[in-house]
This record gives sequence, structure tokens and C-alpha cells, in this order.
Amino acid sequence: MSFSFFKASRGPKTPSELAKAVKDSFNALDSITVAEVKALEKAMEEVEKNIVAMKVMLAGDGDVEPNHDQVSQLTLEVCNEDVIALFIHKLPILGWEARKNLVHCWSIMLKQKVDSTFCCVQYMEKHLELLDFLVVCYDNKEIALHCGGMLRECIKLPSLAKYILESPSFELFFKFVELPNFDVASDAFSTFKNLLTKHESAVSHYLTDNYSEFFEQYEKLLTSPNYVTRRQSLKLLSEFLLEPPNSHIMKRYIAEVGHLKVMMNLLKVFHVVSRFLSHSNVSLVKIIGIKQKHPNLCFPHFQGDIVLPLAILLSDKKGKGRKQELNAPGCPLCLVCTYRLRVCRPHAYTILLQVFVANPNKPREIKLILAKNHERLLALLNNLGKGGEDDQFEEEKELIMKEIEKVSRLANLES
Repeated sequence: MSFSFFKASRGPKTPSELAKAVKDSFNALDSITVAEVKALEKAMEEVEKNIVAMKVMLAGDGDVEPNHDQVSQLTLEVCNEDVIALFIHKLPILGWEARKNLVHCWSIMLKQKVDSTFCCVQYMEKHLELLDFLVVCYDNKEIALHCGGMLRECIKLPSLAKYILESPSFELFFKFVELPNFDVASDAFSTFKNLLTKHESAVSHYLTDNYSEFFEQYEKLLTSPNYVTRRQSLKLLSEFLLEPPNSHIMKRYIAEVGHLKVMMNLLKVFHVVSRFLSHSNVSLVKIIGIKQKHPNLCFPHFQGDIVLPLAILLSDKKGKGRKQELNAPGCPLCLVCTYRLRVCRPHAYTILLQVFVANPNKPREIKLILAKNHERLLALLNNLGKGGEDDQFEEEKELIMKEIEKVSRLANLES
């Protein structure tokens, strides 16, 4: 009689087995205390191994293409076993590589159609609190970018985007876009932008129902002490406000004196920045930095080291330089990883101001402000972006200036 001393090795898990293995390995983490270091490490290794196996089944391994039937079956089993909730709730305790792989799996499964149903979308619609959890994760810089990626995948679906817009957690974005961590703030702004631009009908309904509350918060972004926040917010405002479904919102917005005053103050800001650049004779901006490993940026399109800016060197025409610390008093710009600085034409600003002044139904209060401040406005506009070669920008400026001059000549304003 012969005996085999080795068990025959099993083949790859079936989708059903893999989904259950992922669930069991996640749940095993809850039964282990922090003091049990070795047991915890082993349990975490099992979780990471199962996530890799799931990624291979969903996306292939480079040599072998994924099997469509297995992808569909795994997606269905992940929903049936409530693994999606574990994906999201356990994200904070996973290592960076495991989080990255999990986000990759998430993006595939969310778009996967099983028979005639997007079962992961259906699951999220029944567990909307998971979306709130992902939003709140922007407060945790270790997982913020991963959660942001998962959120943007969700926002592609109208029903999920609509929920976030109408959820109290949406208001948190006004805080998150100004977080001190630049990477997290930028990611939050990207998600914020998608929420306000991807689904016009949902956005229009939201703005109609929450007009006062929304624009009260949005004005804080337009008047932020951070120049980059102001520019980004202004550009975004011009994008969603001028969408056809939001025409009634735009008409209401441009009829309010407070909003015109914000635009006028922004004109002063752009003028100051423009003068700073032109008077400094900035021809070259040299980033002085250090190389630093930045795990949050190691996505496929951000490999390796990045340069962390510490200061800039402004070179004048005589070749002399002076060091300007970033965010130091007197530095109006927040420069991020750029080697040449130029005056950007604020098209978003001129487009919005043009809507204000060209409105044929301008309220009398708007006309009065334009008339009383016309000399100052014309001077600022005339110097804005002076010396540029952007014909469209110059045409927009000229139209605005002509309309302001026209309003200033109205004889019945003071009566």
C-alpha cells in the first residue's frame, strides 16, 4: 500500500469561495486584539492575499484575461455576502497596497452588470450610509485619496450622486476643499466638482431647493484667503451656473447685489496678482525642494518620488534672484510644482462678470453699483492681463467695459 505524504494542491478558488474567504478574513480581524501582534499580522496577510486574488479574478494578471462569467459571479457573491460594507469599513486598517488593490476592484465591480442589474449599485442604494462614511473619510489623510477615488466612481451613477448632494455630508466638502493637506484638498475639490457638474438635472433640483444655504457656503470659497481656492471655485461656478438647466439659478444669482460685490472684489485680487507678476519681472520660477516619498501619490500615474516645494527663486531681468518662501507674507500665490509662472487669463471671471453686466433685466441696485464704481472697474479691467495675446479674453473684457460705460451714462439712476 502506498501513501502520499503531500496533499494535492487545490486550484484557484471559485468566485463563491473567494467572496466567502474575503468576508471571513475581514471578520477575523475583529476577533484579534492589538496585543496579539503575530496573530494580527497573520490575519492581515490573509486579508491582503484574498484581495490580490480578487483583483486577479476581476482584472486578470497581465498574461491571462479575466473570465467574464467569473467576474459576474464574484460581483454577485460580494453583494450577497455583504462584503461591500466590509470593503468600506475596513479600509482604514488596511495597508497602502491593499487599499490600492481594493479601490481597483471596486471600480470594476461597480460597473459590472450581472444579467440586467448593476448589483453593486443596487447594494449601495440600499446602504446609502456607506456613501456618508466615504465622504467623512476625507478627514483621515491616510485613506482620503482612496475613499475619494471610490466616491468618484459612485458619483458616476445618478442615484448615488443625488443622494450625496441631498445628504448633510455634502456640506462637509466646503471644509474639505480647504484642508491644509494640499493632496487631500485637491482630491476633495475634484469630487466636489464632479458632484456639481456630472448630473445636470440632479444639480438643478438641488440648487433650486437649497439656493440660499448653498451659495452662502460657496461665497466663503470665493472669498477664501487661499488664492488657489478662489480661482478654482470661480472656475467651477462658471461651469455649473451657466449650464442650461440652471438658467433660473443663474438669473437669480446675477440679480443679487452681494454676488456682484464678490465679483468686484475678485477683480481687485486678480489685478494685485497681475501687478505682482509684472512688476517682479518674473521670467523663471525655480522650485527649490527636497525629494520625499509620498505614499498617497503612488497611484499608477504617480510613480516614485515627487518634489516637495519649499521656496521659489524669482529671477529678474538682470539675473539677480531673491528667495520667496511659500505662503510667506507678501506672497500672493500658492505655487505647486511648476517651473514657469505666467499670468493666467481669468476667463471664468470675465464670463461671469459679463453675465452680470450684460443682463438686460439688471435690477436698479446692480446698475447703481456699476455706475458708481465704473471708473475703478474700467481701470482694473483695462489692466487685467495686460500684454497678453489672448484674443478671446480681450474681446470679453471689451464687451464688459462697453456695457459698464453704457450703464454709467444712464441719466435716471439717481432719481
